[in-house]
Amino acid sequence: MTHSENDDRAAGSARNYRVSEDREGQRLDNFLLNYLKGAPRSLVYKLVRSGQVRINGGRVKADRRLEEGDQIRIPPVRIENPEDSDRTPPQGLLDALAEAIVFEDARLLALNKPSGLASHGGSGISWGAIEALRALRPKESLELVHRLDRDTSGVLVIAKKRSALTELQALLREDHGAGIRKRYLALLTGRMPDGLMSVDAPLHVGLRQGGERHVQVNPNGKPSMSHFKVLERRSGQSYCEVRIETGRTHQIRVHAQHIGHPVAGDDKYGDEAANKRLREQVGLRRLFLHASTLEFSLDAGKTPYLLNAPLAPDLVEVLDRLG
Repeated sequence: MTHSENDDRAAGSARNYRVSEDREGQRLDNFLLNYLKGAPRSLVYKLVRSGQVRINGGRVKADRRLEEGDQIRIPPVRIENPEDSDRTPPQGLLDALAEAIVFEDARLLALNKPSGLASHGGSGISWGAIEALRALRPKESLELVHRLDRDTSGVLVIAKKRSALTELQALLREDHGAGIRKRYLALLTGRMPDGLMSVDAPLHVGLRQGGERHVQVNPNGKPSMSHFKVLERRSGQSYCEVRIETGRTHQIRVHAQHIGHPVAGDDKYGDEAANKRLREQVGLRRLFLHASTLEFSLDAGKTPYLLNAPLAPDLVEVLDRLG
């Protein structure tokens, strides 16, 4: 893949695109990756950062959500050899994702996302789950409905039709995300009390540290609600079901830390000594947090969906070894 300013000039003049209703709510970067077929992700972000891509005449960020009627200026770009692009994920990952599909119909696809795989590329990541799926299904239009932390495994929903994406995004925007019910499984360090523990603590995304977000409980943060319930205790640790009413960045991990029982294996918000013990004694080498169930209805409540992703084998082994 080669690209230069000369290529840009040779490709012609800038284009203007008017956003239609079915594109409303889509992120700008996702729109551009689809519109500029074969363009490297790095080039798309460079075009946005440098102000060559504009919306309604103004500079914008890559995560800007499109609105119906927006006018997008797209600079001339020449893609010479898209087949030579280094964006192609390894075949092993493509095979693994094909095996990880837990549900599919005409408008949705649900993936049991492996831990360690980002939901999408960017910030130094060449490709994530959505890019790999697009490589696996090049003739389909696939869009992320939501995201999971890179280290979290479990249900990740991808829309195959624009109408489904729009309806699901509307459900996510509902008050406290009530339209979509999310259930996680987590191993928390220490002995949690019996019963349901609800954590109502606002979260604020702090400055990036080494390129990563750091979230903390802060009265000036966004309202955030999590409910923790102990399913069983094993070797002094608490295996819990977690239901969240809001979907803030790192919400479960920060709320668990806030109540003094961080998620096992969490190298950002966790207990370093406890993580070391669990790694040595039961082989826990990653975050024990799994998005197990997503429940919602489409068609104005007429079509219910209950999507499940089984607990990853490595986490099942950890529970077995804890006894």
